[in-house]
Amino acid sequence: MLYEKTLAGAEKIVRENVADNDVIDMFLQCYKDTLNNTTKILPDDTVFMTTGDIPAMWLRDSTCQLRPYLPFINEDNDVQQLVRRVIKKQIKSILTDPYANAFNETANNNKWDDDLPPQKPEVWEQKYELDSLCFPIQLAHQYWKYTKDTSIFDDDFKKAISTIIGLWKVEQHHKEFSKYTFERPSRNGLMLRNNGQGTAVGYTGMTWSGFRPSDSACTYHYSIPSNYFAVRASQIISEFASQIFNDVNLTLSAMNLSKEIKLGIDTFGVVNYNDEQIFAYEVDGLGNHVLMDDSNMPSLLSLPLLNNISPHNTIYKRTRDFILSDENPYYFRGKSLTGVGSEHTRNDFVWPLALAVEGLTSTSRKEKWKKIKMIVENDDGTKLVHESVNPNDPTDYTRPWFSWGNSMFCELVLDYCGQTVKHK
Repeated sequence: MLYEKTLAGAEKIVRENVADNDVIDMFLQCYKDTLNNTTKILPDDTVFMTTGDIPAMWLRDSTCQLRPYLPFINEDNDVQQLVRRVIKKQIKSILTDPYANAFNETANNNKWDDDLPPQKPEVWEQKYELDSLCFPIQLAHQYWKYTKDTSIFDDDFKKAISTIIGLWKVEQHHKEFSKYTFERPSRNGLMLRNNGQGTAVGYTGMTWSGFRPSDSACTYHYSIPSNYFAVRASQIISEFASQIFNDVNLTLSAMNLSKEIKLGIDTFGVVNYNDEQIFAYEVDGLGNHVLMDDSNMPSLLSLPLLNNISPHNTIYKRTRDFILSDENPYYFRGKSLTGVGSEHTRNDFVWPLALAVEGLTSTSRKEKWKKIKMIVENDDGTKLVHESVNPNDPTDYTRPWFSWGNSMFCELVLDYCGQTVKHK
């Protein structure tokens, strides 16, 4: 049976640390689901990984879907091969279109909508989300650190990381140098303003993003959580360039970019709120910012999972207090659920994915368990994690099959059991 060692190893750890049968049953259902139902080996020896009930592969989702299997990667060649094949597919996708966020299995012209400009036949959607380029870098780094296998670092890989650094440098000067635009005439709320170019920005040192990780358009186009993730991804690329490819120019370019972005965050991304400093969610470099957090990673809440920022960092802790309060416009309370939601789904709905992130970034084991139970008790008997749930009615939810949510729940359970995914 495929993935037998990983499935057995994870089940053993959970049964040794959890006495609640409902939690165990849901963990096992979710853990098997991603491995058995979302992957397809393609003729080019890559793996196409769907995000669930949408027939496309997101760079972000496919990375997060694999996180809870990484601790077992050295004991299971099947999992090691799966991750390696997904990385190969991600790299091919980035080289096909580095501005795209989601891709088709083949050049079959499938697409979410008739967007402008028309996307390539391999592309499901060309929403430029800065984080979409960060996640594959993180996954490749995790794979390398776990396995010590350098076979993924081929010519295509180097071309892809060079492309990413080049694109991010262009998008530091979006108005002056970028040619990217996005319009979706059928749904104005999901297109960029100003004829698809986005709202005005000033130079900050940060790099521009068109859309949020939720796939909704940015209000202001310097996303603080995504730029924080880009700081770490640039550092990783510098490490790849130095230790794997022995490329001095790329090493320095990536490291300098990480410093420029971090300075931009420190200068523009930290704002005063009730006489204390917290992170804004988005800024424009012209004096405007939005205070909020969204359920999707990268979020401000998820920073300790994506960057080397400590959960004890003073500004992060203050920001966390804001996020998990009624001051955050996307923090919702109900009879059975309380947590972060998103404008991308129905108003007042809580995302179990955000509950998992809340648990994973908590320093309290009691809080981790509380979030685990909250997710399990609001699955409507499906033993699967949904995209978003009515906090007053667990039978009312969006997306019955959402593999990213399943994996984040599994990661939280394993974390509670002491099997934490390495991310630094």
